[in-house]
Amino acid sequence: MPVPRRIPIAWEADHQTHTIGRYAEGQFYAAVHGTYRPGAGPAWYAYVHLFDADGLHRETRVRLLARTGVLADRAGADRVLAGLLAGLRRVRFGDIAVQPFRFEHDGVVFALVDESDEHGVPWAELYPDRLGFTEPWNG
Repeated sequence: MPVPRRIPIAWEADHQTHTIGRYAEGQFYAAVHGTYRPGAGPAWYAYVHLFDADGLHRETRVRLLARTGVLADRAGADRVLAGLLAGLRRVRFGDIAVQPFRFEHDGVVFALVDESDEHGVPWAELYPDRLGFTEPWNG
């Protein structure tokens, strides 16, 4: 089975996907995550990907939190993320299903990419989160 047109991502309260769901205009995936920027070193970002109801990427909003390997102010990061979500109407946390997309900011790739060729099986990877998705495609 190839990578589906829309990839399910399950909401889990105590996991990396605790800030995903739906809002009045579609779906969202919000997170705080650290990454390494080639040639520029580590950095932490708060971001929200916005999708329409069918899972098509519309927009990504990104805020730089720190240019360090360790995030010292997690409470501050959570406030920034809450601010990104505050502008969305009728937020409900829960499962989503979105189409592959790619967005770059500050030299960092934020994307959901079909990596089936690299893995030798149907596989999609979410960056920079490094969440992998494969059969049975249940998120």
